[in-house]
Amino acid sequence: MVALKAGTRPPWVGLGAAVWVEIASGNAYTFPLYSHSLKSVLGFNQHQLTMIGVANDIGENVGLLPGVVCDRFPPWVVLIVGSVFCFFGYGVIFLAVSRTVLSLPYWLLWLALCVAANSNAWFSTAVIVTNMRNFPLSRGTVAGILKGYVGLSAAVFTEIYSVLLHSSSSNLLLFLAIGIPVLCFIMMYFVRPCAPASGDDSEEHRHFLFIQASSIVLGLYLLTTTIMADTYSLSPLISYTFVFIMILLLMAPLAIPVKMTLNPMRTRKSGTLDQSIGSSEGLVQGEGNADKTEPLLTPSSSAKNLGSFHESEDVSEVAMLLAEGEGAVKKKRRPKRGEDFKFSEAVIKADFWLLFLVYFVGVGSGVTVLNNLAQIGIAQGVHETKILVSLFSFCNFVGRLGGGVVSEHFVRSRTLPRTVWMTFTQIIMIITYLMFASAMDGTLYIATALLGICFGVQFSVMLPTVSELFGLKHFGLLSNFMALGNPIGAFLFSGLLAGYIYDNEAAKQHGLNRIGSNLTCLGPNCFRLTFLVLAAVCGVGTILSIVLTKRIKPVYQTLYSGGSFRLPQSTSH
Repeated sequence: MVALKAGTRPPWVGLGAAVWVEIASGNAYTFPLYSHSLKSVLGFNQHQLTMIGVANDIGENVGLLPGVVCDRFPPWVVLIVGSVFCFFGYGVIFLAVSRTVLSLPYWLLWLALCVAANSNAWFSTAVIVTNMRNFPLSRGTVAGILKGYVGLSAAVFTEIYSVLLHSSSSNLLLFLAIGIPVLCFIMMYFVRPCAPASGDDSEEHRHFLFIQASSIVLGLYLLTTTIMADTYSLSPLISYTFVFIMILLLMAPLAIPVKMTLNPMRTRKSGTLDQSIGSSEGLVQGEGNADKTEPLLTPSSSAKNLGSFHESEDVSEVAMLLAEGEGAVKKKRRPKRGEDFKFSEAVIKADFWLLFLVYFVGVGSGVTVLNNLAQIGIAQGVHETKILVSLFSFCNFVGRLGGGVVSEHFVRSRTLPRTVWMTFTQIIMIITYLMFASAMDGTLYIATALLGICFGVQFSVMLPTVSELFGLKHFGLLSNFMALGNPIGAFLFSGLLAGYIYDNEAAKQHGLNRIGSNLTCLGPNCFRLTFLVLAAVCGVGTILSIVLTKRIKPVYQTLYSGGSFRLPQSTSH
């Protein structure tokens, strides 16, 4: 049984702890920081390196099992599994890069990185699902905040890599293998299902604004300090001070529960949703509250207004069949969009696959650039790629946070489907890929920044869209199935396309008839054809997104007709 923690403070404690777990879950974004060592120390060619990058993306995004586990077990179980995967996966890569163990086979390294990156799926699923259920009326805001911090994680790890780990790939891999599991073991106590928080309280709105503002300050701070570190020669004292300030900014969300503890009178009006309509783990299973003895599914006025997010699964099937036979109960109908879908019910819907394809195009093409960002920079004459990684990370954060905030505003004020922002950003991505392909002077940083923003929007829009169309009951499994678009796109566009074209061009430049190992390609032709293909793919994605937006507009008009989230009334057919 999963007990719900009652009170107004626990959801905010969990959200503050989730920020740290989400930073940890961005460890897959550190791949550009140590990928050069895989190439130089282990002698990989670009095709082998991009296929290792595909393993990184597959592990990060194959979250079907974490989704199933998260729907059945408490978050701490999910976090423990992720910590074990992180330890063993990055541990094997560390042994290879540090030359502690020689001649590890390529397939073992591929599998190890896949397992290591899969820890991200376990970490992220645990905190995203738990917090979406703890704040069911602020789904877009919560998704934007948490995914925004994931977007900042690359810059956080870059700061740690440069200052504390002295730009050592082996030190970074050791830190990932040991430091991240330790952090998650500490935070797992605080990430727990809570009685759903009210989304209509003005104090809650101010709390969200504070977290968003602190995350923006953190993002600007990380970008500024990274540029300063690469531009000027800073003393160790200043560098360590930068890291200390970064840690303080990461702790900012925890100021909310501290304030609620010190000033309980100011937060006493901030209630929780009637637990019969909540979407926490305990409500999914119709289980009791640890702090209250009343049944969770007792009818209430709020239940009449909003309906029920979840149905009790304890009803006897035999009794239901008898009732149907006697005409007392009509046969259960299939759910409508906006209600709770089982996985088997969702996958037969056209909207499900349209959303999957749109997301696949957006993140699959974007992650191709991210995986090859170091090589793209070197090909265009930029040998210090840490600034590129930090710039992409910051703009990825802006897209994730902004996508959640902007889509939440317009869905409430105009009932505008969130997917319209996927349409706009994929149009911008077409222009961005053409800028990359042109390789004109001064366009690399602009294109990287634009792509980072557009890439981030895909994440923060997809998550609440899945929950709004198909419900929160099986949200973990459904959202993680959508996330498969990332590794599939990475395999097709990065592993099969970008790596092959790069190695062929490098072989031509070195006068070889076949692809050699550890060859460097210089010039715009290294990735030009890849970028043109990605631009065409995003054109198709834009068309699909327009079709999806038109199809689901009536759903959003029903869900947000009153200016806030409202479930459709259940009717029998």
